[in-house]
Amino acid sequence: MTALKGSQRKCLRGLAHKLNPSAFVGQKGVTGALMDEVDAALDAAELIKIKFVDHKEKEVKTALVEEIAKQSHAHLAGMIGHVAILYRQHSNPEKRQIKLP
Repeated sequence: MTALKGSQRKCLRGLAHKLNPSAFVGQKGVTGALMDEVDAALDAAELIKIKFVDHKEKEVKTALVEEIAKQSHAHLAGMIGHVAILYRQHSNPEKRQIKLP
């Protein structure tokens, strides 16, 4: 899938507003367990929130979320405060829940 357009990211942020965080990034940062949790959540829901618990600096959070998105083959839809929103379209067209504009 190609990069998301601005209007698509805005739509995804709106859909994610009601979601609770699916994964929490702690002091250890990106670990195997975190990536397993992120992959499982993306397979189940396509759109997830990730909350940063111990990292308060924006540069650190940005680097971590870029690494998570790269490893999980997901797109960053947005980052608001200590919460990042990731989207990965389901590989099976019949199981896709989100239709992007």
